[in-house]
Amino acid sequence: MTIELDTARAPLTVLSEDETMFRDAVTAFADEQVRPRVQAMDRAGKLDPELIPEFFGLGLMGIAVPEEYGGAAGTMMMVTLGVEAVSRVDASSAILMDVQNTLVNSPLTRFGTDAQRKQYLTKLTAGTVGAYALSEPGSGSDAFGLATRAERRGDDWVLTGRKLWITNGAEAEIFIVFATVDASAGYRGITAFIIERGFAGFSVGKKEDKLGIRASSTTELILDGCVVPAANVLGPVGQGYKIAIETLNEGRIGIGAQMIGVARGALDATVQYVRERTQFGKPLAEFQGIQFQLAQAATELEAARLMVYNAARLKDAGRPFTQEAAMAKLFSSQVTERVTSLCVELHGGYGYTKDYPVEKFYRDAKIGTIYEGTSNMQLQTIAKLLLRG
Repeated sequence: MTIELDTARAPLTVLSEDETMFRDAVTAFADEQVRPRVQAMDRAGKLDPELIPEFFGLGLMGIAVPEEYGGAAGTMMMVTLGVEAVSRVDASSAILMDVQNTLVNSPLTRFGTDAQRKQYLTKLTAGTVGAYALSEPGSGSDAFGLATRAERRGDDWVLTGRKLWITNGAEAEIFIVFATVDASAGYRGITAFIIERGFAGFSVGKKEDKLGIRASSTTELILDGCVVPAANVLGPVGQGYKIAIETLNEGRIGIGAQMIGVARGALDATVQYVRERTQFGKPLAEFQGIQFQLAQAATELEAARLMVYNAARLKDAGRPFTQEAAMAKLFSSQVTERVTSLCVELHGGYGYTKDYPVEKFYRDAKIGTIYEGTSNMQLQTIAKLLLRG
């Protein structure tokens, strides 16, 4: 019997030459440019402003944007590799590029008009940071229970409301904001708008003081009669829910990449530590109990990595990927919590101090089970698709 290899599925984890070169370049950038700044940025709760142009200079803020708008015309797999490589050093820095690529550039590329793409994607690849604004004080997991309203007035829309938990809020100049144009229509009244920081009636409010990913800005947005030109409606009026859902489905792959990067960074630091730290006259790495715990952690991390890569490959192949993305986000965030917790424990008392990197990896891991859909929301998505029949 002859068994034929399905070449379309074989290279799940075998990277192409371009992917390998890209991953290695981003890894070197993270080690050389990001790592020396990590502790200071975490203490300050702010990204080093000199670092942001470096991300643009390397093309990391427009990985999958078409070349005609200044992007690299790359793939979701390359976005995944980039986010993973930076997260291995600092999740806060990785989130800057993750949000830009998956939650801002992607919907503009897919749903924007030619004029919108020319106006905004060219800026977003050249040095302008973007943000995605769906969540509100009263609607987190209930993503479409929006209180923010949009009213048509002549050639403009006027938006009133508040947005909360907006990543990149402090640095962003361009925002994709969701509001309800017809409350009686339910989710069919949701519409997406492209808002510039300088628009009348728009302001950035409180910046959150967080447990982890501290250097990544998380802010409130205030829309006090914000005037938005009708030309800045993204997609059809009333179709914002579709844009939001499809964007978040892709964004979950990015969160999965972030999580496996965080876990890898913590595990690498711990392997080095147990090789050097001695107890009872020999390195910790020689104790079987330590070896088995690390082996288990590495195995779970590899399973999570495969799930994230698979979701990215499916997306790039034009195949359905919603369930796989939800599974990857769910599992990778759970694994990363376990792995980073173990890494703190294996460092003993030192792991509880800021002298070693694992305490930060541990703090950064928690957000993975919360944003872009909590673990319960991922389970709901998976169950819905599983039981559809």
